[in-house]
Amino acid sequence: MPLTVNFAARSDVGLVRSTNQDSGYAGPHLLVLADGMGGPAGGDIASSVALAHLVHLDEEHPAADDLLPSLREAVAAAHSDLEERAEADPELAGLGTTCIAILRSENKIAMVHIGDSRAYLLRDGELTQVTADHTFVQHLVDIGRLSPEQAERHPQRSVLLRVLGDTDGDVILDESVREAKVGDRWLLCSDGLSGVVSAETIAETLIRVRDPGRCAEKLIDLALRGGGPDNVTCVVADFLDADRLPEGIVPASSPQVVGSAATDRLRGTRGTAGAAGRAAALSPAAAAEDDDEPAPPRRRRWLGGTLITLLVLALLATGAWLGYRWTQTQYFLAPAGDVVAIYRGIPQEVGPLSLSSVHTRTDLRLDELPGYAQDRLDATLTVSSLEQAEDRVVELRSEVRGSSSASPSPTPTPTPDPTTTDGA
Repeated sequence: MPLTVNFAARSDVGLVRSTNQDSGYAGPHLLVLADGMGGPAGGDIASSVALAHLVHLDEEHPAADDLLPSLREAVAAAHSDLEERAEADPELAGLGTTCIAILRSENKIAMVHIGDSRAYLLRDGELTQVTADHTFVQHLVDIGRLSPEQAERHPQRSVLLRVLGDTDGDVILDESVREAKVGDRWLLCSDGLSGVVSAETIAETLIRVRDPGRCAEKLIDLALRGGGPDNVTCVVADFLDADRLPEGIVPASSPQVVGSAATDRLRGTRGTAGAAGRAAALSPAAAAEDDDEPAPPRRRRWLGGTLITLLVLALLATGAWLGYRWTQTQYFLAPAGDVVAIYRGIPQEVGPLSLSSVHTRTDLRLDELPGYAQDRLDATLTVSSLEQAEDRVVELRSEVRGSSSASPSPTPTPTPDPTTTDGA
């Protein structure tokens, strides 16, 4: 059966950011979401450039076999363009962007993805996250070092491992080709939504709000109510039977561009602009309905903004504390002067704050160890628990005895460092 797509794209700067560095695009054959980074100018440019290299595919309608090659070529061109811009202008050094692009030919769709923006598929009432975040924290989850629950609170959850732009190494895209089905609903979103609104709430909203434009607006409103700490952009697309459209549904025909690539990229957040601001991004019919909503009193708006700001600060402080507490459940081995020590925490610093301290200083001297063991310690030996750290000390002692011609001596018990306690 022939498919058609009813789509919508919406974006908001959020309640904290001064500029919108997201870019979104929705058209009959192409959906794109890009979240830029690299400073106010760099982020704007990066996401806009990525979009500019992709939008021509909506008109060219590549055949099913050419969907992925066409996407790869466009993304590679965007990456090269961004590299050249960063090289030519020192102020743009480090600019980059995430990118999700879905290209359709009849009932076949191809998708490429890089970064931590997300694509979700709602099919038969069940929501699936189709993309995997290319973040340091997701990597720790994948290798079993963190649970998904710990990852949600980790202070480095926004550290990206893969983006387009001024980066070292090749661009590695996640790619897929699948069949679209009547009734499918796709959501592309920046982490301004997925980092604030739970997957359960996103699923409930996608199921309950049938119009794509209204649904995207509702999702953005939820992100703003959660504090709106980042730009938030949503692209919603419904796949319909072109011969049997639901009553009252007229699929969108004109492409929609939002965010930093749009002509209204300087628009402020509707989170503080009242009903008129919210209505501006809706369809004409929806705007007419919202015009009747009275604007809240000035004092109430100010108080609401203050409470939201306090909530955001409280959430940030709580997240930082939980992240620090997590680091203090980790252990590693490294030199402490001329002896081996067990450290509590992780071998990193945040400004003047060190995230590790000596837990146990052993009497195992570094110069007694074989060279390869010394090299491993210089790079730090990470372990999963204090018990495993103590086992590694025993193994190192065995290596010392194995490399020495002297008779083995009794293994001294490690003594706690007098300057720290286990509860510190």
